[in-house]
Amino acid sequence: MLEPSVPTTLVQQSADDPTANKPAENFVTCIHKVKLVDIVWNITVTWAKTVIGHSLYITVENPQDENYYTCKIDLKTWQFWGKKGLKTFRVAEKRIDVFWDLRSAKFSDSPEPDSDYYVAMVSKEELVLMLGDQQKEALRRTKSRLPSEGASLVQKKEIVFAKKCFCTKTTLGQDKEHSIMIESSLSGPYDPEMWINVDGMESIRVPNLHWRFRGNETILVDNSPVQILWDVHDWLYNGNHSGVGIFVFRRDADQGELHSSNLEAEDFGKSFSDVLEEQPSSVGFCHFLYAWKTE
Repeated sequence: MLEPSVPTTLVQQSADDPTANKPAENFVTCIHKVKLVDIVWNITVTWAKTVIGHSLYITVENPQDENYYTCKIDLKTWQFWGKKGLKTFRVAEKRIDVFWDLRSAKFSDSPEPDSDYYVAMVSKEELVLMLGDQQKEALRRTKSRLPSEGASLVQKKEIVFAKKCFCTKTTLGQDKEHSIMIESSLSGPYDPEMWINVDGMESIRVPNLHWRFRGNETILVDNSPVQILWDVHDWLYNGNHSGVGIFVFRRDADQGELHSSNLEAEDFGKSFSDVLEEQPSSVGFCHFLYAWKTE
């Protein structure tokens, strides 16, 4: 049964400030705006990965007050029975059902499944939030219909660990998913530099990284502008080329650019998040990637 409280786990603590300390878990957090009971709610979905398996947290929050509800689903590798289920709770006195089927879900390095799964939130026989690629199966099982106004993804926050190459996927351009790869060369006889590739093609090359460890550029993806901001100061000056690099992929960059020079040097990612929370409609979709270099 769902309870109106957020689990006090490292996942939530890391999600609040992924740059504070090196987190012990990989996680991906997505914030969706969904219309429930004539109110637009924030629904936060967090996938976490540990050595014993995956966990899924779904938090429903009314931005007009302090009421929120959180559902936790544990997907331990040896518990096949827990990978399909249903949980029910009430929001504003209305019933909300969360269905999931992850028995055949395919995972890679990310905590978030790649394919062959669904997580469905249903209210008043409408599929208000759909995660995964099995929409037909979800509609059939939940006996629901598609809503007239679907959910919108407004923010994605992710922590990844790697020595040299960081990979992720994000929605850019015309609402299509694209592969992102970030590589860097920090040691050797040459000046440090960094490359950001989109769908296998080099989109941004940053030479002289000692001087350009913070910056931003706008590129075209599907003929639509996407602004990319970065702060890799800790990679260069934190000792052993470790620490966290912060990247922001911002769609709808033509609505007015944000510049890394306007952000506090010691709190780049958090400052950008504050701007998004204050004016989400003007900023558009943002993907925050916290890239932790390991030795």
